[in-house]
Amino acid sequence: MNINDKLIKNHYQPEPASAHIIVCDIAQQAALEVLLNACPAGLYRKNAQGEISFDAHGCLECGTCRILCDDETFSRWRYPAAGFGVTFRFG
Repeated sequence: MNINDKLIKNHYQPEPASAHIIVCDIAQQAALEVLLNACPAGLYRKNAQGEISFDAHGCLECGTCRILCDDETFSRWRYPAAGFGVTFRFG
């Protein structure tokens, strides 16, 4: 069983208003490069133009990105409201 097989078992309920993590428009590329490999859910991705994007859907709420980056990387980082976010399912 690989990591994708394990992650697919989780359930993620997004918040309807907005994402709980928002990357700044002026975030340093070097900080985002670290997150490409550090995010256990693989939510940071690089496109063909070299731009790094982030999708909060599927976030494991582990805090890895918050620990590795400074305050200028994110315009918002908080845990989702009650009833939203990840629900871990094992099996």
